[in-house]
Amino acid sequence: MSDNIPFEIQAQIIKNLPVKSLIQFRSVSKTWKSLIDSSDFVKHYSGQHTRMQHLVVTYDDPDRERKYVSIADDETLPQHKVSPTIPPLVSTLKYSTIIGTSHGLLCSYVDEPKGIAVIWNLLIGKSVSVDVPNIAPFGTFGTVVGFGVCPETMDPKIVKITHIDTWDDIESITSIPWQVEVFTLSAGAWRTPNSSNLPRKSIHFNFGSVVTDGTLYWLATDRVNTPAGYNYYILIISFDMTSEEFGEIFLPDSLARLLEDDLSIFKLRSTLAVLESYMDDAGFGVWMMLGGVYKSFIRLFTIKSPDMLVRGFRKSGEPIIEFVEHLPDISGVRCASSLVVYEPYAKDMIYLEINVFDNSFSVYPYTETLLLLDHPDNIIYDR
Repeated sequence: MSDNIPFEIQAQIIKNLPVKSLIQFRSVSKTWKSLIDSSDFVKHYSGQHTRMQHLVVTYDDPDRERKYVSIADDETLPQHKVSPTIPPLVSTLKYSTIIGTSHGLLCSYVDEPKGIAVIWNLLIGKSVSVDVPNIAPFGTFGTVVGFGVCPETMDPKIVKITHIDTWDDIESITSIPWQVEVFTLSAGAWRTPNSSNLPRKSIHFNFGSVVTDGTLYWLATDRVNTPAGYNYYILIISFDMTSEEFGEIFLPDSLARLLEDDLSIFKLRSTLAVLESYMDDAGFGVWMMLGGVYKSFIRLFTIKSPDMLVRGFRKSGEPIIEFVEHLPDISGVRCASSLVVYEPYAKDMIYLEINVFDNSFSVYPYTETLLLLDHPDNIIYDR
């Protein structure tokens, strides 16, 4: 840029550039590097909701090696696909699962032999590792872990919840040790949450979580003691990433009375979606949560097919489907999986041109961010 352009105007132009350009322009001048590396610039840039969205697809190859593909989630889909460079802390974390994406950061987690979470920025290649303490052994207690970025401070947080894993132990256990702990990257340490309204001990959490619009969500099952015996129903537990307050969101009765394996949750646009599996009819129903003081759900559409598995959603709201074909093989039948974008009303498909012989696809949306740019790389927070 010309020296005749005031620096304030240069800064406004720089704020609208993509991440890859910003990383390159840090080498242009000390002034630009100082601006781009500043914490205020990183927070402002990463907090904008208009940033480009991408889809990261993970799958296992025939040798059980984890593969990653990043796809631009725009009108060019699926033309712009790349195999990104994965940070060493992630690539060495065998059999890990991405438990969440928030403000462009991803968080991978594995619970054996000890709990480890890695927060990473795919576009700039930086990562930090966090030991997750007090992982409850299988049996009496179970542990779920969620990840998100506080929208007010742009501070990444990991939330660990310990719950009673066996219904038979609920009555005999008076308290849950280390029930909720929160790790904040700014402090580099675990602590108790700011709120005191912790989940009831009768709440049993499912493993998967979703973060959207500054709130973490888990599917959970509650057991209620009635004169006629115990009743079980599914609900959603929320955790506000700013206030750190827990909440309960009740599902329509038709969903609340299902088995927990029949439901899963996803991010759909900027809200929460509940996916209902139809075991008898072989298909899925997609429900979207509506906002307001009292949350409600509407069913958007159904997919009636035994060969389609919902893996996520585009920014536009279209579901991303794993389409499974059963092919004859000398050893019997093998499954060939293709990833497609499915338009549920027109029933059109866009093939993403990623194929495997196993149903191992996972899809996670993420936006462009500079978070972790001003943080040392490959740091390990070991409790």
